[in-house]
Amino acid sequence: MKNLWHQVLGFGDSGRRVVIESVDFDPDDEEIVATVRPRRNARRRCGVCGRRSPGYDRGRTTGPRRWRSLDMGTVQVFIEAEASRVRCRTHGVVASEVPWARHGSRFTRGFEDTIGWLATATSKTAVTELMRIGWRTVGGIVERIQVEVDGQVDRLAGLRRIGIDEISYKRGHKYLTIVVDHDSGRLLWAAVGRDEATVTRFFDLLGEERCAEITHVSADSARWITNAVTAKCPQAVQCADPFHVVAWATDALDELRREAWNDARKLARTEPKRQRGRPPADAPPRPGNDLAKGLKGARYALWKNPENLTDNQRAKLEWVAKTDPRLHRGYLLKEALRFCFKVKGQAGKDALDRWLSWAQRCRIDAFVKLGRKIRRHRAAIDATLDHGLSNALIESTNTKIRVLTRMAYGFKTPEALIALALLSLGGYRPDLPGRTPTK
Repeated sequence: MKNLWHQVLGFGDSGRRVVIESVDFDPDDEEIVATVRPRRNARRRCGVCGRRSPGYDRGRTTGPRRWRSLDMGTVQVFIEAEASRVRCRTHGVVASEVPWARHGSRFTRGFEDTIGWLATATSKTAVTELMRIGWRTVGGIVERIQVEVDGQVDRLAGLRRIGIDEISYKRGHKYLTIVVDHDSGRLLWAAVGRDEATVTRFFDLLGEERCAEITHVSADSARWITNAVTAKCPQAVQCADPFHVVAWATDALDELRREAWNDARKLARTEPKRQRGRPPADAPPRPGNDLAKGLKGARYALWKNPENLTDNQRAKLEWVAKTDPRLHRGYLLKEALRFCFKVKGQAGKDALDRWLSWAQRCRIDAFVKLGRKIRRHRAAIDATLDHGLSNALIESTNTKIRVLTRMAYGFKTPEALIALALLSLGGYRPDLPGRTPTK
């Protein structure tokens, strides 16, 4: 029976260090309480560092302590033992280590590992209803698991190519800075903030020796990222994200479209207004009003890639080419810049040279400014064309973090979100108790 209860209570490998003294069932509260004690070789160890230490007291003044374990069907299960304390030479007087639970927790390891797995795979409501705990309790469990993983695993070992970006996690310009490993595809680090000091904290944590091993860094060319990378990893090749560079051209094109739309609206104000109902056959034309309406609906046709256009959007582009050649020239400039990243390598750099020459003499202010901006970031863009590195992996990670946030219906603190994101996307999600570990 003792061997059976060791398995039922989920002690697993730690069962060799646990003695089960009794198991009682309370029909009134519908609880199973297992009274246990650590074996002699597992006693008097610091709960923080695990070092054997002299005993301080047996905790009998406050009575025995209980830990919540996994339910047996619909019946709650508790582990009960003496809450003894030791005097650690490093951490002072602390609670003794117990084989079945993490330090400072009111739950067993099997219970917390189940919560950690569920938090990364299901919604807040599902976790709280299934396990009968509060959502803040889930956040505390996730943070404890994450701290334990960080104490056992060096996430920053062997880094060569990394990507840096930011993500908004709350209204009011609340941001997280995240770092992703391009080689493993894992989330490495996240912290609150979006400035140079936040990125510098990551490189300080990495250390000078490992900073010197970084070969490539991809980012969106923001100054607060490039300045920190230049200061801490001067040897690293900085690659500009192609999506953001093309987005600069899309913004310039939209600025040009708004200018053309505003000019058409000004012209429409000078035209006579029509009465309600169908206009007569001899009504004077209103080119300004028609042009303003057409340009207002041309935004998505100008933004989208040619291969993704619908038939109506292709017809809209043909209309733009006939009615506003200047705006159509801006669209061609945007597509020509996208073509540079499509071909990559030396061919892409040659195409970019031709694009810069075209942008300089296009007589469109927005694209002339864009050409100057691209010249300032030319080294990072050339590195992207040579090495093919982008922020696509980081944007994918951002999307997954947003999914976690929506599943959880928000977080009380950003630390809980960071812990859950690292647990889910960092490659060290706990396995369900009793299952074969998955790779």
